[in-house]
Amino acid sequence: MSSADIYREIILDYYRNPRNFGKLENPDIVKRDSNPLCGDELEMHINIKDNKVADVKYTGKGCAISQASASLLTEMMMGKDFDEVKKLSKEDILENLGLTELGPTRLKCALLSLKVLKYGIYSYLIEKLKDTSSADKIKKEASGLF
Repeated sequence: MSSADIYREIILDYYRNPRNFGKLENPDIVKRDSNPLCGDELEMHINIKDNKVADVKYTGKGCAISQASASLLTEMMMGKDFDEVKKLSKEDILENLGLTELGPTRLKCALLSLKVLKYGIYSYLIEKLKDTSSADKIKKEASGLF
């Protein structure tokens, strides 16, 4: 089995057996976005406690890549320090999915979950923490993902 086949299997596993799928009651962060090019939709719910991701869930529909990416990202975030989660990058997602060479359309599918996360963090920093300096940095990262 080649490494490409292994990564394909990882994506299919995350797609068929999503981790952390669902919604949270009273989340600290709720953000939703879509990819109009292919119809992917994603909503993320995050609870922050003691500056850590206490819980994270997502709902959505779309292609295997977008949904696998969301499932993987929630696993990467769970229990992590909020400052560490803020630093997650597109390289982190793509490397963990084994998708380092994607065309522009598929790249948007793979990074939709990260875009939702970054804009969710942006809103949280502005609305709850009143931290406009950090928020502006996160917004810039989110807008430059694609």
